[in-house]
Amino acid sequence: MAHLVLDGRNKMLAWAMGVAGMSSPVGGGPAAEPALQRVRTAARSALSRYFEKPGAAALASVGISPNMATLLGLVLSGVAAYFAATGRFQLAALFVFVGAVFDLLDGAIARRAGLVSKRGAFLDSTADRVGEGVILLGLLVHFVQPHAASRTGAILAFVAFAGSVMVSYIRARAEGLALGGTTRFEGFFTRAERIAVVVVGLALGQPLITLWILAIGTPLSALQRFLSIWRAARDS
Repeated sequence: MAHLVLDGRNKMLAWAMGVAGMSSPVGGGPAAEPALQRVRTAARSALSRYFEKPGAAALASVGISPNMATLLGLVLSGVAAYFAATGRFQLAALFVFVGAVFDLLDGAIARRAGLVSKRGAFLDSTADRVGEGVILLGLLVHFVQPHAASRTGAILAFVAFAGSVMVSYIRARAEGLALGGTTRFEGFFTRAERIAVVVVGLALGQPLITLWILAIGTPLSALQRFLSIWRAARDS
């Protein structure tokens, strides 16, 4: 009976860690494909078929190159940060969303035109980090203004920024050490989820709630990635 209870607990633990994308301590290996990653794969496949390909074709037809799309996304993030800093959150949400669309399509344009390159991928990754940081800076500036002063909001913006940087750094470092495939270390709160939170939260006029979610989710996602990579390094 005790054996059955222990076996049941082990299976539940293995399932939970599989959903989170961590290595399972039961059996000694990583989860074959985390449930969350399966959902992401299906969503990305549908997005690519029904939006990325036609969207990339439309932008390419008017002469927009992959790097132009990347830089346009970055500029729109800057505009969104301005509106966030001045308290016009619905406009900020709109520009974050449009900027994310350009960021989504730059890779599709590159693949369509046969222009995929390491330099383009490097520019895209850098622009992603800068764009996300600029938006959070805009929210921090808003919360240090006299008319909207909030020490909590300013601290949350800083924590969210630090967490997002660590999420990206930990994955990049793991890839640099050749510790596994990229999807293995994606975590539960990737940039796509963070952008969705920002767009919805700002559209609803709730910047503080938005920052609470980011300030909690990004450090936890970074910790999840760290633990997954730590196990992979131990097993390698």
